Order: sequence, then structure tokens, then C-alpha cells
Amino acid sequence: MAMTPWFVSGPAAWLAAAGLWRGPERIEPTPAEDWRDARIDLVIAACRDQATIVHCLAGLAAQTLRPRRVLLVDDGGAERDHGIQLAREFAIANGLALTVVQRTWSIGKAATLKRQARGFAGDVLFVLDGDTVLASPDYIERCVRELYQGVGIASACGTVEPLRPRHRRALAASPAFQRWLAGDDYRDPLQPRDVIDRIAAAIADGYTAHVDRLRQALLGRGLMNLHGGTGEPSGGAIAYRRRYLKDLFDRYEPVRGDDLTAADDLFIARALAMEGYRSIRLDDVVARVRTPPLHQLPRQAWRRAVALMQNDHYFDPLLRSPLSALRHRWRRLYDPVVTPVAGSAGDRRRVREAYRQPFGERLTHRQGRPLGRGLLLLALERAGYPVALLAAGLVCGWGAAGVLVAAEAAATAL
Repeated sequence: MAMTPWFVSGPAAWLAAAGLWRGPERIEPTPAEDWRDARIDLVIAACRDQATIVHCLAGLAAQTLRPRRVLLVDDGGAERDHGIQLAREFAIANGLALTVVQRTWSIGKAATLKRQARGFAGDVLFVLDGDTVLASPDYIERCVRELYQGVGIASACGTVEPLRPRHRRALAASPAFQRWLAGDDYRDPLQPRDVIDRIAAAIADGYTAHVDRLRQALLGRGLMNLHGGTGEPSGGAIAYRRRYLKDLFDRYEPVRGDDLTAADDLFIARALAMEGYRSIRLDDVVARVRTPPLHQLPRQAWRRAVALMQNDHYFDPLLRSPLSALRHRWRRLYDPVVTPVAGSAGDRRRVREAYRQPFGERLTHRQGRPLGRGLLLLALERAGYPVALLAAGLVCGWGAAGVLVAAEAAATAL
């Protein structure tokens, strides 16, 4: 579930609008590696995804670039469903080489990523959730191609949209899906049963689509134009450089174990940013994700908000980037002992890359990262909006607080 800032018209949105107006950095990359030579391994993380696992595999079967290995990990544990059996039947019907791992006890998605990052020997580890469908047939190809546009790019993903009933019907009519059915009728288990269910599903899909559009098209694209990356990738279908992911787990496993906060994708993106790597999002490829039921949206939103605040705490050097940058600039101007940071050669590089930064966590503590500006503004909004709302209610009356909420709702709707 996506999370927007509290203030749609707040400082983070204005900063993103400035990024949209300025546009991306115009440097023609000259990558040293060819993306066509990349060895791609794909892992599907499933946990009680029986209703969507076949749709997920149908989207994978339509990809223009196939991974050399597909591993399905069922982490449902004692509460697992029949998704593994359906996936095996689909793979046999379509000639898909599928390896299945079924766990007796659920150990979480982070442990799955850690084991595959260390166990696989490929160049790219593509992580796909069992409730996510690759709607664009060139999704994997585009992500891998953009991943290899620079060594500073650690992960790439597309945009996320809700998986609506009409999308599931279109997938059910695809040739791969029909080969699995072998002439049998198919009844969608997620199809609303009555009018009330249809209305609730439409509200949930509409809300999620609106939030995703705001988060990705405004905040995500604007901050990417400014900083070259995003601190909140679209979870569900992400391509990682496997070596970077392995190094990340080697760094944080002694500290965090397999507990990467309430959102693994957020933790990984922040940890990569601490090293100077970038996580990018592509606008021209789409993945569709199953929307939670309407009554579960508040719980999902709260879980995501907690994960954001946890990551703000664990990676606070990123949020202190503006202050670190000012301190570093002051020292470079007035301290003759300070030497230039490696990586400032700019146009003298033979291998050119947009938004290139020097790597290393030490440099993040020393001079910050450009992404930290946007993350700091978003964190201040998340902490400041409830305080402002409470202050408006106590000082100016709850009518003023209602006006504040109404203004924010109107800005969100627009």
C-alpha cells in the first residue's frame, strides 16, 4: 500500500514540482556493461496468494525477456493455501521451468531475499510478489536495461496500479491461462459477490489508484528528476543488482537479522541510498498489484506509516544530508586541509552516468546525499501535520482543524 505525505501542497510537493519543471539531468550515459549479457534470476515471494498466483505466472509467461531461472518460494507456513499446486499445474501446461520451495514455517520475505542473493550466481535478481502481475510485456527487459545504464543504479522498478476485475478477466483469456484451464471453466475467487462488495472494491481500487498516481507521478518523478532516485520504490516487482543486494545483507544481518522493519523494500532502498546507490522507477512499464479489501486499508496505511518512520530513524544520516552538505561545503571553502572527494572528475570520466555520486556509507555521514532533502521534508510533514492539526483544534477551535483537513482533502482530490 502506498503512502503519500500529509500535505499534498506541502514543501515536499513543491520540491517535487520544481523537479518536474526542471526535468531530469541530461547526460548521455556510456555504460561499461551490456545489459543483454546480464544473467537474470527471478524469485517469486508468495504467501497465501492462491487467488493471484496463476495471474502472476501468466504475466511472467508473456515477458519478452525471460529469466534463466524462476524460483517460487511459498512462505505461507502452517497457514499455506493451494497456490503451489496451481503454480505447478500452470508451469507444466506452459512448459515453464519452475522450481518450488515450500516452507513449513513462515520466516518472512527478507530471509527469502537474503538466501537467494547469496545462493544465486546471476547478475540481476528480479523479485516478484505472488499478488503482482507484470502488465507490460517488456517489464523485465526495461528494468534490466535501465539497471545497466550506470553502476550507481542498484534497483529498478516500474509504476504500480491496482489489479482490477477487468484486468484479471483479460489475463484469464490469455493463451497461457487457457492452456492451464484446458477447456475448464474458471471462476475468479476475488470477484465481488454482491452490490455492496462491488462498491467497496471500487472504492478501494479508486483510492489506491489515486494515491499511487500522486505518489509516483508527482512526488516520485519530481524527486527523481532532482536527485536521480527514489527512497520509496514500487514494491512487488523490482530488479536488483544481486551483488549489491548480497553486500547489503552482509552489512545489516549482524545488526538487524531478518527484521527489515515493516516494509522490506523501503529498508533496502534506504540502505542502498546510504551507500550512494540509486533506486529508480520507470514510467513506461506497469505492474498491477492486488488491492487489499476496503476494511483493511487503514491497517495497511498504518503499517506503511510505521515502516516509513522506522526507516527515518534507522537511516537518519540521510535525513541529516542538508546539514551535512552545508558543513562539508563550509569545510571545503575555509579548511585548506580538506581534499576533494573522489568521483568529482565530472566530464573527465570515460564512463559517464547521470547523477553520479561517490560510493560509501562514510561519505553519507560526511557530506550527505541529494535524496536526503526530499526524505527530510517528507519526514517533517509526517511529524508536523498531526501536531499542526492538534494545535489548530486546541488554539483556534476544532472548526479550524476541520478547515485544515478539508483544504488537504481538496488538494489531494485536485
